[in-house]
Amino acid sequence: MLSCNVKLAGKYSYLAPKFMAGLKWLSETDIASLPDGKHPIPDTELFADVQTYTSKPAKECRFESHHEHFDIQYVAEGREYFGVCPVNGLKVTEAHPERDTYFYDEPETSGCVLLNQGDFIIVIPEEAHMPKCAVKDPERVRKVVIKVKA
Repeated sequence: MLSCNVKLAGKYSYLAPKFMAGLKWLSETDIASLPDGKHPIPDTELFADVQTYTSKPAKECRFESHHEHFDIQYVAEGREYFGVCPVNGLKVTEAHPERDTYFYDEPETSGCVLLNQGDFIIVIPEEAHMPKCAVKDPERVRKVVIKVKA
């Protein structure tokens, strides 16, 4: 799934080789055999961050964004709700430019996407996202986040 404002539609090419390389790696890699942590994707500038965690109630999660990277977030095991909203108008509460991570106050309105095992979402730099939200009860999630330079 991918969505963005039509005003941004021409800004990025979502079928560019860098995105296709990330998606190809996901489809060809035995994620279950990888330890948590960062893994370079061969012959690209991409890396995959493998994570295992327990999802949490949405009230315990925070919206974040990245100015210099897209995220391809892929759920390898489990499921989660994934909050999304435009960054425009949000107040930054915590900034870590060295890690390209910015956190925000809870927006007045936002949406969410249900990510089941095998689903991915591409998050653009102009939108905030809130991962790790429990669907009903907290559950184990294994996820891969591929960072793609904007």
